[in-house]
Amino acid sequence: MKLNLQRRKASPHAFAILFCLAVLTALPAGAQTDADQLALGKKLFMQGAVPACSACHTLKDAGANGAIGPVLDELKPDAQRIAKALRNGIGQMPSYAGSLSEAQILALAQYVSRASSAAN
Repeated sequence: MKLNLQRRKASPHAFAILFCLAVLTALPAGAQTDADQLALGKKLFMQGAVPACSACHTLKDAGANGAIGPVLDELKPDAQRIAKALRNGIGQMPSYAGSLSEAQILALAQYVSRASSAAN
């Protein structure tokens, strides 16, 4: 009995499909895309956080004209700074650690950071 041990070339399409499957299975369950994160962050900024960020802060992308907190378009804080302020509170701003999940805090921080950096 003779075995045929010749290697067959895999098609590029088969490789691409296997690669995509590997990437998809490596993502954690419920993983959100960047666009989903930004949309959630904007929603939280406008109305999801209590009190709403838009009541105190100005952020052009959100159409917010709050006059109590800093103008975020001018401050241009990074996401890490925003997340820290959301968790701990800062000045007159309360902590949101008891009312927002960590995922919501990160989405909100990412949104504000991106939106304020994009401001002219």
